[in-house]
Amino acid sequence: MKILAVTACPTGIAHTYMAAEALQKAADKLGLKIKVETQGAMGLENILTARDIACADLVLIASDIEIEIEQKDRFLGCQVRQVSLESVLLDASAVLKTATVGV
Repeated sequence: MKILAVTACPTGIAHTYMAAEALQKAADKLGLKIKVETQGAMGLENILTARDIACADLVLIASDIEIEIEQKDRFLGCQVRQVSLESVLLDASAVLKTATVGV
């Protein structure tokens, strides 16, 4: 299963990157493929390409803020799950397990 994720927090500093790292580690342990785009103070990093999106089984938005509208539009037609950053930071494995049910 190929999962894409976007992480973003209000200040765009610590939690954005902590959540990205937590998702990556949890995906590795669960045997899932994941690519995480961060939308932080440094701007967009590890940007999800059109090819990434076309091949994805699931898009996970881990954010406590609204991501840019044009950023959401790229995921039209994809299975998208929205979760809080807090839930990812508390238990990224549980978030991934729940998000992938039925995909």
